[in-house]
Amino acid sequence: MRLHHHNKKHPCLERLLKTATPITLDSTSKVLILSDLHLGNGGRRDEFRRNAGLVKTMLGSYYLPEKYSLVLNGDIEELFKFSLESIVAEWSQLYDLFLQFELNGFLLKTYGNHDASLIEEKEYRLASSMVNALKFQYGSDTLLLFHGHQASELLWETYPMVSRSVIFFIRYIAKPVGIRNFTKAYNSTRKVAIEKSIYEFSNQAKIVSIIGHTHRPLFESLSKVDFLNFRIEELCRAYPSADSEQRTDIEQIIASLKTELEASYKQGKKIGLRSGRYKNITIPSIFNSGCTIGKRGITALEIEGNKIRLVYWYIGKQSRKFISVRSNQPTELGSTGFSRVVLNEDSLDYVFSRIRLLA
Repeated sequence: MRLHHHNKKHPCLERLLKTATPITLDSTSKVLILSDLHLGNGGRRDEFRRNAGLVKTMLGSYYLPEKYSLVLNGDIEELFKFSLESIVAEWSQLYDLFLQFELNGFLLKTYGNHDASLIEEKEYRLASSMVNALKFQYGSDTLLLFHGHQASELLWETYPMVSRSVIFFIRYIAKPVGIRNFTKAYNSTRKVAIEKSIYEFSNQAKIVSIIGHTHRPLFESLSKVDFLNFRIEELCRAYPSADSEQRTDIEQIIASLKTELEASYKQGKKIGLRSGRYKNITIPSIFNSGCTIGKRGITALEIEGNKIRLVYWYIGKQSRKFISVRSNQPTELGSTGFSRVVLNEDSLDYVFSRIRLLA
């Protein structure tokens, strides 16, 4: 019996794939991918302010000396709330830091829905780094990197009209009358639909898509909740054949993962999102770098040679509870008080083999 797959068309995403700027990855490549900084004017409504010290330190003291190239994957500036002049004036040192990454290989910036107007800005400091989308060529395989709002056809096709009305609403109606989190509520209903659309497109095209936009880290198409479930299952399978010392370790890890899972479910209920699973067999075709305005820290994606990894940076004291699901130990960056932990890591060869076999 043959299964017929209904091939949905994704014209916007197909267009992006065709027109994306190509870059070849090889065994020496090192790339950091950050998205959703939402830089403001440094005032109390500037969501980036909280993690500014962390971002500057990790870029200047870790990624720059480690010779990483940098991709800023959209919504770097928060132009719905602030003028570009006020943002650039507040964060001029950060722009200097961004530009230094050109010496390591490249600095590239895609645009999101909150900073799309920068495409027309000839005087913009990062103008020479702006691209619509990026296409990393890894051997014969492709990783397409774009912000993600393009999957919402309406937003894409009618962008100028939509963005002006949203900017007007946020600046002149929501803020003065104290409506908070309008954008969060506005987006949360669309987040899963956007991810699902990109997931379907990636599987059809047999590529990896790397996005931002939803502020939700995804590794191999799995949200944190899915991944914790998956990891608990793996450990349960390993338990029967483990010796008594290993069993004790497994019991402790499972107990801590269960605590983490309960917390994630509570969080998921609050923002109306729980799972990243769109099918029974998960195909690892969508990755999301998360965002840099998290309350306790920031997430980012790293590509190093044939490896892709999701990392979490945080301020030492804030994340005592944090458990890496791969039992990786956090390492502090010198005596800065900032730590980096690898949440998940895999080889690109494995990722693409799985896509070829399952998609």
